Amino acid sequence: MKKVGILTSGGDCQGLNAAIRGVAKSLYEQFSDDVEIYGIQDGYGGLINGVYKKMKKSDFSGILTLGGTILGTSRQPFKMMRVIDEENNLDKVKAMKNTYRQIGLDCLVIIGGNGTHKSANMLWEEGLNVVTMPKTIDNDVWGTDMTFGFYSAVDIATQVIDCIHTTATSHGRVFIVEIMGHKVGWLNLYAGIAGGADVVLLPEIPYDINKVAQVLERRENDGKRFSILAVAEGAISKDESEMKKKDFKAGRENMPYPSVSYRIADELKAAMGQEIRVTVPGHFQRGGSPCAYDRVLCTRFGAAAARLIKQEKYGYMTGLKNGLIVPVPLGEVAGKLKRVPVDCDEILAAREMGISFGD
Repeated sequence: MKKVGILTSGGDCQGLNAAIRGVAKSLYEQFSDDVEIYGIQDGYGGLINGVYKKMKKSDFSGILTLGGTILGTSRQPFKMMRVIDEENNLDKVKAMKNTYRQIGLDCLVIIGGNGTHKSANMLWEEGLNVVTMPKTIDNDVWGTDMTFGFYSAVDIATQVIDCIHTTATSHGRVFIVEIMGHKVGWLNLYAGIAGGADVVLLPEIPYDINKVAQVLERRENDGKRFSILAVAEGAISKDESEMKKKDFKAGRENMPYPSVSYRIADELKAAMGQEIRVTVPGHFQRGGSPCAYDRVLCTRFGAAAARLIKQEKYGYMTGLKNGLIVPVPLGEVAGKLKRVPVDCDEILAAREMGISFGD
């Protein structure tokens, strides 16, 4: 009897249930009745605290289009994984290994983003059989061209920009739409292009607020009644890009604004004498049903994960490369961030279309 555990970790996104379904249904097909699947509750927290349940085939029915995750999730920072919890005298790594062995697992399927993969690689190095799948709306996991959840979030962010267009046109206003993306700008880049934003500000391209103001003033002088700025939540100014990490972090923590978009709005108002409106869709971008692309990608990732388990090929992430699903060694994935290359084709095309990146 093959025993397989599944957990989802980190921030939620569309497609988690589709990915769970993909690997589970494929395992049942691969092993027939000779497999037991255990759902680990609330990510690594469940693995640490021994909270799990034996799943039934019916648990995986009707969840392809369901948002969120039926297993629950939580954030367990990688940097804290080897830190002993003094209050409970809890060795988290030892506890996770004990839960794995208590269930008698042959493999643990871990679904998550960057932090999740660092912990997954650690467990693999600790001797557990691990297979992973890359999820995140940020599309920043190294070793895969695409993560699931990304295109679903792009669709939602684009719809927000579309809706802002109508009110911005009606009132002749400048609007900032703040898109998720703390360290990388893939989501904002795609949504900005798809939504027809005039200015797109990314963490990878430090902006000059004066150049942004010039773009808006030029549009106004050309008779354009409105302008749309798509701003990643992690967008940084040129001055900030030259700061030491410690000083930058302190500056953001002491910033008298809810987020960088409100600061940009204030700076543009001072430079142009014009009111700037800010819209922050926030966690809307993580929610709802996965788009068709993500449903297909999750299914492919899930089937590939089951295939690796069948082959007893552990220590790999299922990645998408040049249209094919391939196994990627966890050691190549963990600790690496896939940023937007400043000379990538999407940015070059956007520039050729007249989109400004504030630089």
